[in-house]
Amino acid sequence: MTIVDAVRFEIAATGTIRAAVNMSNAALIRWDENTGALVGPSVEIAKRIGQELDRELSFIRYESAANILSAADAGEWDIGFIASDASRTDRFSFSPPYASVDATYLVPQALAIQRADEVDTEGIRIASARSAAYTRQLERNLKKASVLHVDSPSAALDVLARQECDAAAGLGQFLHNAADRMKGFKVLDGAFSRIPQSVAVKKHAISASAFLADLIGRLHEAAPGEEEAALN
Repeated sequence: MTIVDAVRFEIAATGTIRAAVNMSNAALIRWDENTGALVGPSVEIAKRIGQELDRELSFIRYESAANILSAADAGEWDIGFIASDASRTDRFSFSPPYASVDATYLVPQALAIQRADEVDTEGIRIASARSAAYTRQLERNLKKASVLHVDSPSAALDVLARQECDAAAGLGQFLHNAADRMKGFKVLDGAFSRIPQSVAVKKHAISASAFLADLIGRLHEAAPGEEEAALN
């Protein structure tokens, strides 16, 4: 069995690579309203994987990273586009990061705080998706503010809208889109975390893990320091 055959066996046994993508991460994947197709860095990486393995590609869309993680146990996907957080390495192997995204906060306009680094204040309650990588970062770093765990990034916005917390944590682009829809809220300047985004496979997919590491490495070499440009 060749190396390529081994990778195909691990992540394309049915002839199709099922790619799990997080639709709440608009900086990495979104619908192009003009073409009616998915676009973004995650899409370009997935297409490159399909091309190199000469296999069809199927995008499995999820509304949060938590849903992607839950679906892994049911065998719903072969590769997953999620953050490479240390808490997940017991279940998955991660490629080197192909991009990074910033996490910050959505808060009421009336809140005097202007920057993300000002949120860690006594009495501040932050709603955050319990399985998100940035929530792990909050839990490790916050000294005074408290975290209110919710099921998803959208649920954090709902809790904020009901005035049951003081801030909603989330990825920058997701929160900016929310601010456009929700009157009376603002996205704070700065970020509390920069989160590496990687391609995950199950721990047993050893050949696929090595293949993805090589692929992402070659993309970075094609445009050093220009993560997204390497995908075009």
